[in-house]
Amino acid sequence: MKTPIVLVIATAALYACSGPARQSENTPLEAHRLHFHFSPKTSWMNDPNGMVYHNGTYHLFFQHNPDSTVWGPMHWGHATSTDLVHWEEQPIGLYPDSLGTIFSGSAVVDKNNTAGFGNDALIAIFTHHNHTIEREKTGLHQYQSIAYSTDNGKTWAKYAGNPVLPNPGIQDFRDPKVMWHEETNQWIMTLATKQTITFYASPNLKEWEKLSEFGVGIGAHGGVWECPDLIRFDHNGENVWVLLVSINPGGPNGGSATQYFVGDFDGTAFTPYTTDTKWLDYGRDNYAGVTWSNADDRRIFIGWMNNWDYANVVPTKTWRGAATVARDLTIRQIEGNWYVASKPVAELGAITELLHEVPQQVVRSNASLKSITGSLPATYRLDFTARADRDFTVRLKNDNKEWADFGYRATDRQFFVDRTSSGDHSFSDRFASIDSASRIDTADYIEVSLLVDVASLEAFADGGLVVMTETFFPTTDFNDVVLQGETDQVFTDLRISRMTSIWK
Repeated sequence: MKTPIVLVIATAALYACSGPARQSENTPLEAHRLHFHFSPKTSWMNDPNGMVYHNGTYHLFFQHNPDSTVWGPMHWGHATSTDLVHWEEQPIGLYPDSLGTIFSGSAVVDKNNTAGFGNDALIAIFTHHNHTIEREKTGLHQYQSIAYSTDNGKTWAKYAGNPVLPNPGIQDFRDPKVMWHEETNQWIMTLATKQTITFYASPNLKEWEKLSEFGVGIGAHGGVWECPDLIRFDHNGENVWVLLVSINPGGPNGGSATQYFVGDFDGTAFTPYTTDTKWLDYGRDNYAGVTWSNADDRRIFIGWMNNWDYANVVPTKTWRGAATVARDLTIRQIEGNWYVASKPVAELGAITELLHEVPQQVVRSNASLKSITGSLPATYRLDFTARADRDFTVRLKNDNKEWADFGYRATDRQFFVDRTSSGDHSFSDRFASIDSASRIDTADYIEVSLLVDVASLEAFADGGLVVMTETFFPTTDFNDVVLQGETDQVFTDLRISRMTSIWK
């Protein structure tokens, strides 16, 4: 057993690239309001919906209760961006109606006017949830409907023939993710059906035929399956398909999480290459995420940064719920197995300002990054490389003796996040946690990127093969970083950058 030591960077090796950190020039935000993540100005938010790129604009719809900070009658809130970083909240996109409230779904660009609403019309495909029928306990209260927009998503009209896919007798029948399948010249709907995924096909988004079902005896089944997404990747000219499936509960560290399967889709059925369970994010706070449609060759993902274990009671005041940063998804093979890797989108560079870097590591003791740099911003990105055969810990801390750790245990090849002392967790006995994730990569060195907002940590290890997203609620900002590790552990290529606020 090697002796743990505290590793810091010698002052001589550290230089400031743009001067000391400065305070934000923006109006102070209320406690725990994230600075560089989207959240609604007021009220409740959960699943991202209707994500589509059209005419230079990224549309992000989301499950929204505009009249409360807890889950309630679902609408589609709406925000737009031209860069995946700065978001402008728009008027509500879809309101409840006589068929029900508006649960999760997707949106597409109907380039060939298959639905008859016009070339390049935006079509939203969503679940109507009828609470009156739900009280009758027939299990027929969820069905799929469509709406369309011919003014670039500003206004929406619901189709008079809704629902377009009635409920066949499945209580959990929701969250349609739709894509155009070139080879079969039809729309494919990927739908959550209790604890399986059912695929449907349509020539026009109005008439749907069942194709196949996936998931019996495969993957994690600790809770209901939700918010699926079928994604095509080009790998050396060959198609590789990934199926995302969110599950609640049953995540690897408790509560909500998103699993994925890699395999083949032939236009009718999805066949996984293996039946082992893989997780898109091992943290407690990334759920119900899907990808933007019509984004060319990019597979851009965003998730809901919360967990149903405590989502309704987290200690925010005028709003609840936020989105993760947007992430590019790619696929990689490690020892013959396929994995999905996630990386923060490059567009975040617009709000990322390099403050300090260490091109060569020097090990010293009894110091912190704050003591060396003079100050740290409230929101920042920390990048570094560490040896994979030695333990390390990155401790985020504040002046009130609160802290959150991200680290790696070499002996059992486990990453971890410890938020048991990260601030307020009185609101739920399920919040304080030590969460872990097994390493996938086999390289001798581990590359890490940590994105730290005032109430969240997004950790990307080994190029995003392992991701851990966690929220916390400290009484004051984490304004210091301490690097800890075993003897002979080294940190190289360490860079700390300010993440500036997206709020005006």
